[in-house]
Amino acid sequence: TKMLRRVCGLRRNGSFFFRNNNTTTNEASFTPRNAYITSISDASSEFKFFEMRKYSLKPEHAALYWSELSEAGDIRRKLLPLLLFLNPDTGGKLNVATHLYGYKDHSERDNRRAAAMKSQEWLNFLSKTKKCISEMESTIYVEATDLLENCGLGGASRFSTPIDKAMGVYEMRKYKLKLGYTTVPEFLRYYGQGLPSKLQADPEAKLVTLLYSDVGPLNEVYEIWRHVDTSAMTRSREAAREAIEWRKSIASIAELAHDFTNTIYKPVDISNWK
Repeated sequence: TKMLRRVCGLRRNGSFFFRNNNTTTNEASFTPRNAYITSISDASSEFKFFEMRKYSLKPEHAALYWSELSEAGDIRRKLLPLLLFLNPDTGGKLNVATHLYGYKDHSERDNRRAAAMKSQEWLNFLSKTKKCISEMESTIYVEATDLLENCGLGGASRFSTPIDKAMGVYEMRKYKLKLGYTTVPEFLRYYGQGLPSKLQADPEAKLVTLLYSDVGPLNEVYEIWRHVDTSAMTRSREAAREAIEWRKSIASIAELAHDFTNTIYKPVDISNWK
């Protein structure tokens, strides 16, 4: 069988950090995973950056927040480009309303948020839920789109969950890396070298996106994986242990990281990704 020598590459702000080379994968057996993926919007829509917002909820008011959120779900989806709205299940701080939005540029973000503040329905929702929130956080991320596409994945712009599927679970794997200009490119180089072997070993899990921070806490990377359920997530981990190149990559990444957190989230009913 002909072997394809490759590594998943990437572009950041229009510039390539490295070229495709090295990692070996079987060309005949490597199946592009975007066969599962369909776009949530017009095919020409490409997200240039993502905003992740986290609202820490007061335990005594958490139930009220989730109830009001569900009632105002259509308003949020109309006004803002919501992708994912999650409630953490385990693996960290609980009662944190975690939402992800995709934008084409900063002007779109500014315009959409300004328009939302002119909506009386939106203002009513904010008024009802203000007392539920103790802390708010917003961070801007960029996707390693070229890396994902070179591994047969469509990234966030091409991802959606089939409408006939039940709610899954989302696993967010967060890496806090050492300071330095080269740290994120090195992380992505190692990640791209090992990812094809993980995808081959693990046909169940869906890598939705790979994000690195651009505004906010810097040198922060998120993997977002979708699993059918937590049992499927366990099977994914077991399969990954058999992927030799992936294990080598993670060992190299460990040298770059200060901290690693793994959190399981469940999507709420207003989430576009289920």
